[in-house]
Amino acid sequence: MPDIKFEDVLAAAERIRPIARRTPVLTSASFDSQSGVTTFFKCENFQKGGAFKIRGASNFIFSIPNDDLPRGVVAFSSGNHAQAVAIAARFVGAKATLVMPDDAPRAKAEATRARGATIVTYDRLTEDRTAIGKRIAEETGATLVPPYDHPWTIAGQGTAARELLEELPDLDALVVPIGGGGLISGSSIAARRLSPSIRILGVEPDTANDTFQSLEAGRRVKIPIPPTIADGLRSQSPGEITFPIIQREVEKVLLVTDDEIRAAVKFLLTRLKILVEPSGAVTAAAILFGKLPRGIQRAGAILSGGNVDFDQLSSY
Repeated sequence: MPDIKFEDVLAAAERIRPIARRTPVLTSASFDSQSGVTTFFKCENFQKGGAFKIRGASNFIFSIPNDDLPRGVVAFSSGNHAQAVAIAARFVGAKATLVMPDDAPRAKAEATRARGATIVTYDRLTEDRTAIGKRIAEETGATLVPPYDHPWTIAGQGTAARELLEELPDLDALVVPIGGGGLISGSSIAARRLSPSIRILGVEPDTANDTFQSLEAGRRVKIPIPPTIADGLRSQSPGEITFPIIQREVEKVLLVTDDEIRAAVKFLLTRLKILVEPSGAVTAAAILFGKLPRGIQRAGAILSGGNVDFDQLSSY
């Protein structure tokens, strides 16, 4: 199993500096009052491409040997990783092919296509996106860019927590969304070095609780395709590389309902005046609805993205 160190996160931060933004940290007195927790939001919804994914995707693509770039890159994603790969590939002049589900949010698909990428769609109920991506890579010689389960991707994602904890070193807890586990794995590596006693908490939708179930079972569990509105967190199983890191570093996985996620999206939009997609708002939902363990007074929450279809938003 690869050993990913804090030094890898530092190297990633330097590598992605030309493309990734240092995102702001926002607070809300009304949120703190309602939740009872002083919360600092790391706003990756303001990141290039609208989500944290540019951190891992660009670190990966910028690490590919120059001789391999002309053959392009290929990736599979429900949307945010797809956009990130398209952005980073264009930056280095490489062709990008993205395997996306045919029910991916329209805004994410359109934004990916606008970045110059080729999109190959699939039916998430009957087809295997990993197999499709691997087949394209084998046929074209393109480099496969994993969305979470690779050391380069994980190190890149960890730069978000590194920025937050350099700015706010005295937090009691770090609260992070969990899909495949790349963000919370990288964040855990950074957080444990910068704030050794910090409590690291993950958040999943209650219908997409593969990591929660895996931790309970002590092994990676695969669940059916989740029906949650948090489309970026519909992973069926935690990653082979990410899961041991989560086992080692994460205190607990908190579960939130789709109604709680909708309420958090609405709160963030109406009170903080920021647009956060359901996958990114799960951390706010967990804090707002009292899911944190006792004793946490100051929490850092990563809002992982802000790419949401207007039609979906208007239904909340």
